[in-house]
Amino acid sequence: MSSAASAKPFNWRGLREEAGLWLIAIPVLLWTLIPIYHMLLFAISKKDSAFAGKLWPDEPTLRNFGLVFREQHHYLNHFWSQLGSSVLIAFMTGLLTLAIATGTAFAISRLKLRGGRWIMNFALFTYFIPAAFLAVPMYKAMGMYGLLNSRAAMILAMVTLASPYAIWVLKQASDRLPAELDEAAIMDGASAWQLFRLVYLPLMVPSLVAIGTYAVLLAWNEYLYAFLLMSNEKEVTLSVALGLFMAADDSPWELLMTTGFLYALPPAAIYYAFKKYMVSGLTAGAVKS
Repeated sequence: MSSAASAKPFNWRGLREEAGLWLIAIPVLLWTLIPIYHMLLFAISKKDSAFAGKLWPDEPTLRNFGLVFREQHHYLNHFWSQLGSSVLIAFMTGLLTLAIATGTAFAISRLKLRGGRWIMNFALFTYFIPAAFLAVPMYKAMGMYGLLNSRAAMILAMVTLASPYAIWVLKQASDRLPAELDEAAIMDGASAWQLFRLVYLPLMVPSLVAIGTYAVLLAWNEYLYAFLLMSNEKEVTLSVALGLFMAADDSPWELLMTTGFLYALPPAAIYYAFKKYMVSGLTAGAVKS
C-alpha cells in the first residue's frame, strides 16, 4: 500500500472547531484584561496624565505605590490597618467555614445523621433569597447581640453566607468516597473521631482547599455587608475604604487605582496557588460513577 493511500485525511472539522474556540477565547481574554491594564496604567501615571488617553504614560512612575505604602494621603491614613482587617476577616471566614462545613458534611454523609439531608436542604434554601436582601436583617441581628462595628460581625455574616454552599459541595464530594474505607476502619476499632481525622480529611483535601479558597475570596471581595456592619475607619475592610475615594469632588484616581491594584493581588495569588484544586474540588460529586 502506498504512503499516499495510507495517509490520513486532514481534519478540517477539528480545525474549524479549534479556530472557532480561539475566535471566542481571544475577545473574552482581551475584555477581561483591558480593565486590569487600565488599572495598572493609572497606578503608574501622574495625576495630571492619568486621563491622557495614551496606551502607555510618557513618564511612568512608582510614586503612587510609595504614597500608598507610606499612607501619605488622608484617604490612606489607615491603609495597613484596613488591609490587616481584610486579611483577618477573610482568613477567619475560610477557617470557620471549613470547620462547620467539614463537620456537617461528615455527619450527614458518613455518619448518616438522622434528618441531615433536611438540614442541608433548609440551609440551601437561603440562597433563594438574594444576599443583598439579607443585609438589613443581618444588621439588625448583629445589633441585638451587640456585635455591630466589629470584625466579629463581618466574620459571622460571611460564614453564614458561605456555609450552606460549602456544606453541599463537601457532602457531594464525601458521598463519592468508598463506604468500604469506613467499614474497614470501624472493623479495626476506629472511633468516629479517628475515622474523621485519619480517613475522611486526607481524602477530602482537594475539596477542602477549593471550599476554603471560595470562602476566603467571598469575604475578601464583599462590600455591602462590610459597609453596613463596620463603621470604625481603622477596622473597615479595604474594599470599604476604597469606596471613600469616591466621596471627594476631585478624587485621586491614580491612588484609587493603585490601592485597588494592590488589593487585587492577594486573591489572584491565592487562586493561582490553588487553581489545580479548584475545578476538581468544586465539581466533586457532580458526576456519579
